[in-house]
Amino acid sequence: MVIKNYEIGARLDRLPVSKWHRKLLWLIGLGLIIDGFDNYIGGVILAQLTKIGWSNDYYNAAFSSATLAGLFVGSLLAGFLGDKFGRKTTYQINLLIFGIGSIIAAFSVNMAMLIGMRAIIGVGLGAEIVVGFSTFTEFLPSKTRGKWVSMLSLIGNSAPPVATLIGLIVIPAFGPTYGWRAMFLIAGIAAFVVWFLRKAMPEPPRWLATKGRTDEAHKIVTDVEHEIEAEMRFSLPPVDDVYQEEEEQVKIPFSTLFKKPLLLRTIVGISVLIGMNISLYTITTWIPTLFVKRGISVTTSIFMTTLILFGAPVGVFIATKVIDKFPRKWFGTIMLVLVAIFSVIYAIQTNPITIVIFGFALISFLYIYVCFASAVYVPELWPTEIRLRGAGFCTAIGRGFAILTPYGVAFFLSKFGEISVFLTIAVIMLVVAVILASLGIETRNKSAEEIAYDALSKKDAKELFANKVNANTPEI
Repeated sequence: MVIKNYEIGARLDRLPVSKWHRKLLWLIGLGLIIDGFDNYIGGVILAQLTKIGWSNDYYNAAFSSATLAGLFVGSLLAGFLGDKFGRKTTYQINLLIFGIGSIIAAFSVNMAMLIGMRAIIGVGLGAEIVVGFSTFTEFLPSKTRGKWVSMLSLIGNSAPPVATLIGLIVIPAFGPTYGWRAMFLIAGIAAFVVWFLRKAMPEPPRWLATKGRTDEAHKIVTDVEHEIEAEMRFSLPPVDDVYQEEEEQVKIPFSTLFKKPLLLRTIVGISVLIGMNISLYTITTWIPTLFVKRGISVTTSIFMTTLILFGAPVGVFIATKVIDKFPRKWFGTIMLVLVAIFSVIYAIQTNPITIVIFGFALISFLYIYVCFASAVYVPELWPTEIRLRGAGFCTAIGRGFAILTPYGVAFFLSKFGEISVFLTIAVIMLVVAVILASLGIETRNKSAEEIAYDALSKKDAKELFANKVNANTPEI
């Protein structure tokens, strides 16, 4: 006798959020902070390298594109490795890649070497983000999943102002030659610290159950149940028919992402992440350089960028409070429209005060959307058996489209000025809003198992799961 996959999910869904969940939140969140720190020091470092003559617009574009290329590869690898070998195993490998790459980057002898190391760092960075949010999703109860995944995003997205604040201190302290190198060293050393802290994190029981490792899944869930009962001082409600007859292991091939019934989810996932990546990496990476081009000093541009990027944690904090209160796809659609509007408003500002005010508002709305898209919605779309491949593929394609974006930015900047860049972002976000509103599915307050079958006909469900849908499957 074994425990069916659906019953593992039902037991996890009935758990109240506890110290155990909060510990996972911080174990995963610390890795996202380190990754986010490394990602967002890019803009600060490029501004410094441009000032000292190491770099120019096209080297900056190559640096940004190398990051995105690494993110593309890392996202794909994380999807396949995470679904096959486990979330935790993949998680630790990618953090080592990231840490080693950051330390070597600190000792780069020229811009070509730094760009190459940036691509390697991007592989680790891309895997960390995909695995982190998808893994935490599999541990959480459905009714508060959006809130707590948003909390994880809030922790990770505290990195932008932290990165620029540290840059404001470290770069002047170490001087133009060594300041940017110290930033990479800080990221690499921190990555190894988090790697050791995270060794005790368990594999998600939902994933273990899909691999036939139900005894391990049962032990983890049982231990957590006992821990929560001791903490809360009450008995958890029973789950009916926890022990069932053995069912055959279900395998979902990667090609299923491109067939009914998952094809529309793939299209939606790719679209919302294309919009997110193009807007996110364009705005955050180029803000300091745009200030320098307007004649603002590096120190002042870093200070203004810091003020603007405080909108990131503010935006994600707002998301933690409201994301479970509204239907997912309409929430995302509204955020896309707001980002489009504020991109245009921000672009036409010339006064430093209004630049900071509207830049802060733009970043706030952008990061509410970032939280929705990458942390909450896209990881929710998929059955557990293919979650990391689905999320990883959509993330990779979204980043793949963004790889050429820095060259487009460099072209538009030189030919038409800053306003044209933000107008283009606005148009892209409006197109994505139409796609999400027309094709998106609703995931709010639904268990991972329910979402797997949501919006599927019985015929499609049976085809997807090769006639292995069990009696505990939710009614379609």
